[in-house]
Amino acid sequence: MFLLVLFFASCSRGQDASSGVAMQIKGSDTIVNLVQVWAEEYVKLHNECNIGVTGGGSGTGFAALLNSTCDIAMASRQAEDREIELAKAKNIEYKEFIVGLDGLAVLVNKNNPVNHLTMNQLRDIFMAKITNWKEVGGEDRKIVILSRESNSGTHMFFKEHVIRHGDKNNKDEFSPSSLLMPSSQAIFDEIYQNPHALGYVGMGFINNNVKALSISNWNSAVFVYPSLENVKSGMYPISRPLFLYTNGQPDKTAKDFIDFSLSERGQKIVAETDFVPIRK
Repeated sequence: MFLLVLFFASCSRGQDASSGVAMQIKGSDTIVNLVQVWAEEYVKLHNECNIGVTGGGSGTGFAALLNSTCDIAMASRQAEDREIELAKAKNIEYKEFIVGLDGLAVLVNKNNPVNHLTMNQLRDIFMAKITNWKEVGGEDRKIVILSRESNSGTHMFFKEHVIRHGDKNNKDEFSPSSLLMPSSQAIFDEIYQNPHALGYVGMGFINNNVKALSISNWNSAVFVYPSLENVKSGMYPISRPLFLYTNGQPDKTAKDFIDFSLSERGQKIVAETDFVPIRK
């Protein structure tokens, strides 16, 4: 089931407020909660608005923009070449806005004795070259691998930057033994109750009910924790930008909303929801 978050308030999109035209925002589960908070705060300033915020994955957002069923797509990855080509075929041009930064946290159960992994170990685990926790300093237990589904921007980013080592010519894939989960929340919930599970989620899911591992870069012996400071400085190796997309230049309401996301208040909300602001 898709993670679905709906929020309604009113927004005219530059038309008469009495028209009740709704602005739809769809896409990444990673930032759906962030965008919902933006929508709530935006509506306090524009009480004529009607905004719907829906998750389902970055691929879902791009498809909705392609099919004209949303005004803004949320994404935790850039549009892929095939998505851009499909858009061009329909005379759609994706316009990209970076609105924050995120670090992908690698989570384990809080009772797991493992505290850190190298990027090579992490890659080998998700390719099932390492299958037992004892191989990385843990108990003699099989590692349960959890991954997002393939339409997720989080899945694509992890595959490109960890599994494929950032090499676009690399065709390596997740192990078939990986359990594909429908949302980051589903990964969190499974790790919370399964002492042998390991998965990756947005940094906003870190709390005291699970353990986030420190990760070293490919050629480094320094293990770095996924904190706001370490993502912003570039020290944490699994970091990424967060995006909003429109079809060409946004209309008045979409532009106003994006401007709000980049405003001082909007970027403060980014920090409050455990992402990394790109503006002070």
